Amino acid sequence: MKKILALLIFGIFISGCSFAKNEDEGENVLYVYNWGDYLDMETVKKFEEETGITVIYDEYDTNESMYPRIAEGAIHYDVICPSDYMIQKMIDNDLIQPLDFEKLPNAKKYIGEKFFEQSRTFDPENKYSVPYCWGTVGIMYDTSVVEEPVDSWEILWDEKYKNEILMQDSSRDALMIPLKLMGRSMNETDKEIIEKARDMLIAQKPLVQAYVVDEARDKLIGGEAALGVVFSGEAQSIMDENENMDFAVPKEGTNFWIDSWVIAKDAENVDNAHKFIDFMCRPEIAVINFDHLGYSTPNIAVRELEEDEDWKNSPVIFPDPEVYESQETYKYLGNEMDRFYNRQWMRVKVE
Repeated sequence: MKKILALLIFGIFISGCSFAKNEDEGENVLYVYNWGDYLDMETVKKFEEETGITVIYDEYDTNESMYPRIAEGAIHYDVICPSDYMIQKMIDNDLIQPLDFEKLPNAKKYIGEKFFEQSRTFDPENKYSVPYCWGTVGIMYDTSVVEEPVDSWEILWDEKYKNEILMQDSSRDALMIPLKLMGRSMNETDKEIIEKARDMLIAQKPLVQAYVVDEARDKLIGGEAALGVVFSGEAQSIMDENENMDFAVPKEGTNFWIDSWVIAKDAENVDNAHKFIDFMCRPEIAVINFDHLGYSTPNIAVRELEEDEDWKNSPVIFPDPEVYESQETYKYLGNEMDRFYNRQWMRVKVE
């Protein structure tokens, strides 16, 4: 979920732009649509060398920017990596197809059963998705600036940290925080409650330095902010780069998210898509991606293969089960509620 860097892409890489299909590509091609810098491109090179399939790779920065491109069908991607609630939305809107798990032996063998169980909250029959990465959302804070314990979302409304706070530029992730502070579900459907959460964010806005997604990592590493809402996968790498940084999951609760591989309904290279997903579940490939990303992996073989003891034993990357078992996962609330959440977030941004 979600870093973005300049990448050397093997094959053809056009970030955020449409690409045209080459009629000469035949069957030896695969179109992949993924989060920014959410895969080690060395694994793509290995896949291409092993299979002879050319991977054409494109990136997005949020689920909400990805969805319209898939729904419009202007580009026929094969493999996509959405988050939990977005997978549910894509199932409900007939945008992805059931997987053939007989073609996914590595997925069946190495993806932990508890992650397939968690996936049933958005993929009830485990028919459409293979977990790729997972984690929580919490607060990254600079211990040289923040002296009090960081155990509550409430600190993000503390006026002494004016212009030191980074918030997520995402409707669900932003509104989740005041909803949790009110003791409500992050899947709230009561519009009056959601509007109260909106008003809390509007009241907080003068304290916020920036609403960001991928930029949070560099800002926190560089000491440009004292507090930032980040995905847990970013946290360990930020701490590795800046020894003053620490990470906390607030007591009010947070999001336990899962990003998963899916195959588009209109995919034109379905066999190649299955080959790619299963290749990424192979332990020696999964550990390369883990080393590159730092995000928690559902692949049960990776921790044993990992050579970095700090990462292998990191409570951020591999937290105690109660840290995530007590959290919620986002649900798709329907198109009307989607639009309502987005309208409230836009109100925050323009106020």
